[in-house]
Amino acid sequence: MMIEKIILDYLSGALPVPCFMEMPEKMPASFVMIEKTGSSVSNRITKATFAIQSYAQTLFAAASLNEQVKEAMDMIIELDSISKCELNSDYNYTDTAMKAYRYQAVFVITHY
Repeated sequence: MMIEKIILDYLSGALPVPCFMEMPEKMPASFVMIEKTGSSVSNRITKATFAIQSYAQTLFAAASLNEQVKEAMDMIIELDSISKCELNSDYNYTDTAMKAYRYQAVFVITHY
């Protein structure tokens, strides 16, 4: 199974908000966007980098949702196909063009 689908399915079940891989036409009040930003293979070990964006009505709500994302991703190693999940960085990433509050957390995931 593609790592994108694994992450989408996992977060959809772990978070109290909808999760997407594309911007929905009608944006919910709070939601999560999942984007694979890169991948690599070394000695048959596959890693993928994901930017996970938490959107909400207020900056505090976006920050709180980001914390829930980090907690959920901390537990993703319980899946058989994931051997490591490392938080690279997280930060306020408010979308000024769309005038939407968001946070972004970047993870490096080692998977099979």
